Amino acid sequence: MRLSALPAIFLVCVTASGCTSSSGPASILASVPSRETTGSVARPSAPVPAMDVADAAPEPAPQQQQLTWTGPVPEPQAFLPQTNTVAMPIPGAVPLPGGTPLPAERPAVAEQQVAFTVPTKPAMERSPQSRTRIYSHRFRDAKPINFGSSSPRKLAVHGVDVSRWQGDIDWQTLQTQGANFVYIKATDGGDHLDPMFRKNWRNAKEAGLKRGAYHFFYWCRTAGEQADWFIRNVPRDANALPPVIDVEWNGESSCKRQPSREHVLEKMKVFMDKLERHYGQRPVIYTAPDFYRDNLQGAFLDYPFWLRSVAAHPSKRYPGRKWIFWQYSGSGLSHGVEGRIDLNVFHGSERDWHDWLGQAG
Repeated sequence: MRLSALPAIFLVCVTASGCTSSSGPASILASVPSRETTGSVARPSAPVPAMDVADAAPEPAPQQQQLTWTGPVPEPQAFLPQTNTVAMPIPGAVPLPGGTPLPAERPAVAEQQVAFTVPTKPAMERSPQSRTRIYSHRFRDAKPINFGSSSPRKLAVHGVDVSRWQGDIDWQTLQTQGANFVYIKATDGGDHLDPMFRKNWRNAKEAGLKRGAYHFFYWCRTAGEQADWFIRNVPRDANALPPVIDVEWNGESSCKRQPSREHVLEKMKVFMDKLERHYGQRPVIYTAPDFYRDNLQGAFLDYPFWLRSVAAHPSKRYPGRKWIFWQYSGSGLSHGVEGRIDLNVFHGSERDWHDWLGQAG
């Protein structure tokens, strides 16, 4: 038997009736997600604490699945030295130097059990998180709002979100103005990629900003198609911020559909589950007051929220909702970017920020 016999054995093992698995083919088929619907809308778990929202546990170490072969025993020389050593005693065998048995005579083929293991999923390596410098808020606002005692300026870690409309960005300058993180428009629907995404994604990292990508959800396409499109275009980077699903009613969109609350939650769950499986991070939900009122009150309590509230503190627009990011202005002004830019703030101190980064990836 040639050296290629072991892969052939494994393939036969997986398909043959004599090969069994600890999980079994039925459970493998059951794990394939539906393209559009899911069996549940919200997970029955405890609400997320205010400062500890959206922490994604690191991907577990590769688990091993044991497969048992009950077919004919292969000739010993088919096993390479670096493979797992499996003892296969054969009556009448003569030991050779090194302990490998060789039959004195070629007996009738015996039925032996040979066990070996294969990883079920490779783990994504995560680079150690280093504490980065926090730049103080130096943004201006074309339409400033007086938030009183709840001013976002009192929070330590500010950031921005950008898309094609910000044009070419001087990331180093923008960072010194207070952009400690950035969310970058990546995709919307199932076929549109922001033309500046790849450039912004690359340059923000080179400037040292913590970056993440967001997807604008389109209610006239299936959730599965949209998740696939996002995954196709946004690299899997263990050090990136969690991905974001942007859900809102858009009067300027060609899609005028406004599904029922039940359908909205189902579609969101399908999309978010698929991203979480791929990136190993629980997605962040971005939304606006009207959409939240219609669909999200009391839903997704164990997901991190990024709330738009440009006229009042989020506690006024989203009573009782814990949040991780607050978009407090759509009319920000800053050196390093032309025109207006969205301004955001993290809910917590510098220490909370670094702790959250360590948990979220």
